[in-house]
Amino acid sequence: MATGAGPRTSSAGKVEISAEDELAIQEAWAAVVPEADRIADEITRMLLAKDRGFYESIPAEIAADIRAGTRENIRRGLRNMSGQPQPEGRAVDLWRDTGRRRARQGIPLELVLSAYSLGVRVLWEALLERQRSQRLEVDERVLILAGHAVWSALDVQNAIIVEAYRSESLRMQRLDLRRRLSVLDRLAEGRGSDPAFAEEARQVLDLGSHDRVACVVAILGARAESPLRMPEDGLERIDVTSHWHIRGGHHFGLLVLGEHDVADVVRVLRPMTSGRVGIMASRTGLAGFATAFQLAARAAATLPEEGSGVVPAADRLPELLLARSREVTEFLVAEALGQILAQPDQHQRMLLDTLAAYLRHDLSPTHAAAELTCHRNTVIYRVRQLRALTRLDPHRPRDRMLLTLALIAIGRPPEGGPVAPAVTS
Repeated sequence: MATGAGPRTSSAGKVEISAEDELAIQEAWAAVVPEADRIADEITRMLLAKDRGFYESIPAEIAADIRAGTRENIRRGLRNMSGQPQPEGRAVDLWRDTGRRRARQGIPLELVLSAYSLGVRVLWEALLERQRSQRLEVDERVLILAGHAVWSALDVQNAIIVEAYRSESLRMQRLDLRRRLSVLDRLAEGRGSDPAFAEEARQVLDLGSHDRVACVVAILGARAESPLRMPEDGLERIDVTSHWHIRGGHHFGLLVLGEHDVADVVRVLRPMTSGRVGIMASRTGLAGFATAFQLAARAAATLPEEGSGVVPAADRLPELLLARSREVTEFLVAEALGQILAQPDQHQRMLLDTLAAYLRHDLSPTHAAAELTCHRNTVIYRVRQLRALTRLDPHRPRDRMLLTLALIAIGRPPEGGPVAPAVTS
């Protein structure tokens, strides 16, 4: 809704407006001032009808504010163009305030600008209608000058509104980002078990009360770079919403799984991973997110430092147990493998390779021999050596478990795959 004389230009060049013409223009707009509220309500009606789909979706109080704001803009615009005093303040401040308010209310910028264009058109038509109905005695030259002024002022209005709207949008984005990062920090610290905070977190992160969540943790590299490359994009393709943050040497994300499971996420993240990444689904929603964060981080740490991969914590339970207590792990390795590790390097490697293959092939000397490219009887002989050195029998479930855990602890898991040794062999 234009509210000033604006730049005095026309398609033909600069137009000089005399003081007499200026006064005539002001008198013309002054004749429309009594109809300000009716014109404003007509503009609001047309606006709501034009973009009915959007405006029917907004809260009633925002629609009421739009109606009130339109009235205020029209009243002050007409008073300004008719040369009347403006006790409420400068028109430019009203435009800025409108731009900020509409940004906070979530009204799309294009609809805000459309509303101002519609307002200028309706004001111009109201002036023409008064002249045509002979309720306003003004010649056409003055009407043309008034039209140039009101439409030129629209460009100024739009520039100010756009600047105010975008500035407020950026401010809200920064505030929203800070809020989200603060919520993620507190969830990682264990605040999700507080019902009041959990409700706040759901509002900030737009979560449902029954949404299933998981935590992905990537260990930052030497230069503090994340080994995950734009994980949000890949996850969006399978409709998994994610929120990310950096904390204590980790790049971590809260994922809303929806209908997906951890395996789906692993498949998406694996191609975009260049370092160590762990993942765990929370068993108790936000209340269990801190536990998921801790175990996902520990799962990632079970991968070799120079390795790369995405590992679910559930697939690394033995490694997580061993990493929990260095003292117990060192004791386990010494008891189970101490005599083997005391052998000369070449003999030690041969015995460890044999033990890993023997366990991997469910104690089958034939299959272990095929993998080791040696005779079956050679494997049997070496297994006897292993039993003598370790005093453990792989055929006994408990002994087999101890040998398996000991191999995992020194970074030689029987099932293969990368694993960081929990102790130095």
